[in-house]
Amino acid sequence: MFLLCFIVTFAFFNNFGDFSKNKINAEKSSLTTAKSMVVIEKTSGRVLYSHNENERLPMASTTKIITAIFAIEKNEDLDKVVEIPKEATGIEGTSIGLKEGEHLTIRELLYGLMLRSGNDAAVVLAIESSGSEEEFVKEVNEYLKSKIGVSDTVLKNPHGLSVDGHYTTASDLAKITAYALNNKTFAEIVSTKNKSISNELNSKYSRDLINKNKLLKNYEFADGVKTGYTRSAGRCFVGSATKDGMQLVCVLLNCNPMFEECQSLLEKGFEEFKMYKLVSKGDKVGEVEILDAKTKNVEIYPNNDFYYPLKREELKDVYMAVKYTKKLTAPVEKGKELANVEVKIKNQLIFSDKIYNINYIEPDTFNSKFERIIQKM
Repeated sequence: MFLLCFIVTFAFFNNFGDFSKNKINAEKSSLTTAKSMVVIEKTSGRVLYSHNENERLPMASTTKIITAIFAIEKNEDLDKVVEIPKEATGIEGTSIGLKEGEHLTIRELLYGLMLRSGNDAAVVLAIESSGSEEEFVKEVNEYLKSKIGVSDTVLKNPHGLSVDGHYTTASDLAKITAYALNNKTFAEIVSTKNKSISNELNSKYSRDLINKNKLLKNYEFADGVKTGYTRSAGRCFVGSATKDGMQLVCVLLNCNPMFEECQSLLEKGFEEFKMYKLVSKGDKVGEVEILDAKTKNVEIYPNNDFYYPLKREELKDVYMAVKYTKKLTAPVEKGKELANVEVKIKNQLIFSDKIYNINYIEPDTFNSKFERIIQKM
């Protein structure tokens, strides 16, 4: 038994790795006036451009990205009708004019949250999801750590109004947004330009909601996400766009020309990077010989396709290494690791996929060999 390793240089490749490990040649960009900025590719999490992306800063109403995805995942029936509690009325800042005792669905509240940036809608969703604002804060902070895997974001409320200790980083917020955009309901809501929702008690506030995200109107490839502003946080924006099969997420914290800079950064990303398929689950990468077994060989195929954003000049630095045991002796247990596929850019690992035996391989016994001899006679 011995180990084989094949190294193949590719002109096409992809990734599912940890967000923090995908920061390959991320630039300290001079393209922004933002206090903090990052642009990532959504699927891989690769950082394309960045500036002070790990600085903890207030994020104003971009907080509602977190509130929205938490509420979507916490509530099974988004069309459930909710009665508005007193605690959610008269909330400071932007509002959809909710009145105590009126009724809206959770889905309508999500539109009010993300299009109009209703602070009152945020409070209702927090209470409906967790029982109270206080419990929401506890649950959502644990959710951020355990479910999404970020460690530099802390919420003190569901809406983003200024309070000490309420912060994120551009890096965290990009990862949170990328996670949220994988949810079809979230993606549909944040890409909606306008929506009419219930106005049961004839609130003075129009419930014909127009999305505050001007990027949706001004940039043909835009599909999200959320604006924000407070005096302490400044103008904050998370924008997303999809072009040629690649979705980018741009986070700008404390940036006056946020829409203009976001569009410029997204366009730069689409111009300089393309998605390449680096691993195909249908491509055979090796074959293991099984000694003393009816099954003589097991072909090895990756479990997943892998796509990754690359500049064209980076293609020459991409390679795949396949390590596997050439020979095994039966019996071979189901679930035994047969091979490991790795993709690297220079010395940076961007993808790893372990391949396991999916069926138990029986030894070729004397009796079975004898039976085959008899059958041939």
